[in-house]
Amino acid sequence: MPVIVISGTGTEIGKTVATAALATAALAQGRSVAVLKPAQTGVAPGEPGDVDEVARLAGSAVTKAELVRYPEPLAPDTAARRAGMPQLRPEDVAEAAEKLAAAHDLVLVEGAGGLLVRFDDAGSTLADAARLLAAPVLVVATAGLGTLNVTTLTTEALRARALTPLGVVIGSWPAAPGLAERCNLADLPSSAGVPLLGAVPEGAGALAPDAFRAAAPGWLAPSLGGTWSVDDVARR
Repeated sequence: MPVIVISGTGTEIGKTVATAALATAALAQGRSVAVLKPAQTGVAPGEPGDVDEVARLAGSAVTKAELVRYPEPLAPDTAARRAGMPQLRPEDVAEAAEKLAAAHDLVLVEGAGGLLVRFDDAGSTLADAARLLAAPVLVVATAGLGTLNVTTLTTEALRARALTPLGVVIGSWPAAPGLAERCNLADLPSSAGVPLLGAVPEGAGALAPDAFRAAAPGWLAPSLGGTWSVDDVARR
């Protein structure tokens, strides 16, 4: 898989930190990695964005790419329109990812918010970019109540567009999981119809980079370059 598209089931669920964990695991395997953020919103010029956070955690070996940056923390189409800036097109995302894939073993394309957040007035979304790339989509989800519904809606939307949902990673696994979180470990795969491929601990983004890089492979399943097992989590 030279390109993996990463979508959340919403905002502020740990998607960037999960992307950093994926990059870390791939780098540890000796692979070259690029991270592409098609649309960065709510960040002023010169301020560090999501790709900078990925590189801070995973290391400077990560190639960073960002296509557009809008000042207000809104959906990309709305943010572009309000700022009087050009809107992003899925073709732009696909072209940039393909160029990066020609020079890297793995390209991670991190979306903004959920799968169907609009890029432009035509209603284009991250799903359209994934279709142009023929790339699988990894879904980053929350751990608690409500996640079964939104995660299943996301994977159903992917299949309806003839896209491949690669699996689910929990973006912030609580230090003291409750009943709902523990049940969701078993219920997410059956509900969403895809494997559970990891769980990033809450607060992982606050770790020192060296500690993050040492621990990150333990948060991801072997198919993503890690050593994580849902059985290990369930037994704790």
